[in-house]
Amino acid sequence: MPGMESESSNASRAEEIKIQANEAFKAHKYGQAIDLYTQAIELNSQNAVYWANRSFAHTKLEEYGSAIQDATKAIEVDPKYSKGYYRRGAAYLAMGKFKEALKDFQQVKRISPNDPDATKKLKECEKAVMKLKFEEAISVPESERHSVADSIDYHTINVEPQYTGARIEGDVVTLDFVKKMMDDFKNQKCLHKKYAFQIVLKMREMLWDMPSLVDINVPDGSLLTVCGDVHGQFYDLINIFELNGLPSEENPYLFNGDFVDRGSFSVEVILTLFAFKCMCPSAIYLARGNHESKSMNKIYGFEGEVRSKLSETFVELFAEVFCHLPLAHVINQKVFVVHGGLFSVDGVKLSDIRAIDRFCEPPEEGLMCELLWSDPQPYPGRGPSKRGVGLSFGGDVTKRFLQDNNLDLVVRSHEVKDEGYEIEHDGKLITVFSAPNYCDQMGNKGAFIRFEAPDLKPNIITFSAVPHPDVKPMAYANNFLRMFQ
Repeated sequence: MPGMESESSNASRAEEIKIQANEAFKAHKYGQAIDLYTQAIELNSQNAVYWANRSFAHTKLEEYGSAIQDATKAIEVDPKYSKGYYRRGAAYLAMGKFKEALKDFQQVKRISPNDPDATKKLKECEKAVMKLKFEEAISVPESERHSVADSIDYHTINVEPQYTGARIEGDVVTLDFVKKMMDDFKNQKCLHKKYAFQIVLKMREMLWDMPSLVDINVPDGSLLTVCGDVHGQFYDLINIFELNGLPSEENPYLFNGDFVDRGSFSVEVILTLFAFKCMCPSAIYLARGNHESKSMNKIYGFEGEVRSKLSETFVELFAEVFCHLPLAHVINQKVFVVHGGLFSVDGVKLSDIRAIDRFCEPPEEGLMCELLWSDPQPYPGRGPSKRGVGLSFGGDVTKRFLQDNNLDLVVRSHEVKDEGYEIEHDGKLITVFSAPNYCDQMGNKGAFIRFEAPDLKPNIITFSAVPHPDVKPMAYANNFLRMFQ
């Protein structure tokens, strides 16, 4: 029968492509793996393995919404295929949806009752859900919450005589202090809690008065450097400063969110950036990313790292200060810089962004959520987010937003790019990502953009990862999540 022959040849061709996709996956070429799994699915959509494998590749690219869709499809094709539930559970978990993850791991256990790995993961998931329930039960309502800053007086903290690290004399954070602190960090030494409190509390005070949308004025002939996600990669941050100079009034930087999580030197990164801001407010501008939030920090390592290197009080203090960070910047009324992207509705004006009450954890919808989470898409219009939060927006959306606000360019971060950057939407949108060899496995370059006034033409510089001490990414992350890395 001719039909059956072609079905059989499609199935064998699909199997060959799946093998190529698996090779690409092993080589950490996840985008290529997704393309190949897609080809296999087009030839044979009734093979649950292809859907589950593509789901796993999406997870690696942090596209958890797409990962959940693919894993669900694998389950529809074969309801007894335990890996479908396993992959979906892992994606739910990565989004912090522990209750949904628990249901999937329970299903894995039902299908494979004697699998020790399934048993272990189910137990860990049950623990995580119990912890979540406990935290919810003891949490204080927002209206009754007091600032943790009110209970901290760093002046009364003694510095032990044996402490040889960087010291702040009096109230002024100097360049000498910041350089000494960075050298200490390079040698894996900690900053004394007294000075860490001093920096973070001063930062809180400075951010309190800032608007949600900050205007940056770059005088003619002067430069501003925009960096994307750093994600706790302290040694790569130091490399940026070596390549491009330290932040100063004459050499200002804008760091566009996601300073922490994933990389295991997030405390060093955030204290360095905050210290520069305290030293000279116009030397460095900081925007909030989607990882400057409690739910992300709980899962992706920052909370555990802060607890390990500083204290529980700092966990609360950082969470509060992150809620003070501005959401976006405009350079010389021409370039809009935001961590994630644009909106689910047309007609959003800069005044609407200025009016956002940002002093909260990011909501799951609305302008603030979209600023932090959205991604561009290559085709017009709007679509669902591959991340499962925010949305995807096309070049027409970018163009309209720029026209409505008399702007020239959108610069955003939020997505790892092979070359450290990508120019899309007819040159009207640039993604910049500054964490090279992200998570020690993506093999990507990092990039930063130098804008010189008055023309503000983007000059993109790329760089490669530098060595760091043998501390793996996610070293302080939620135990349960580390199982899936």
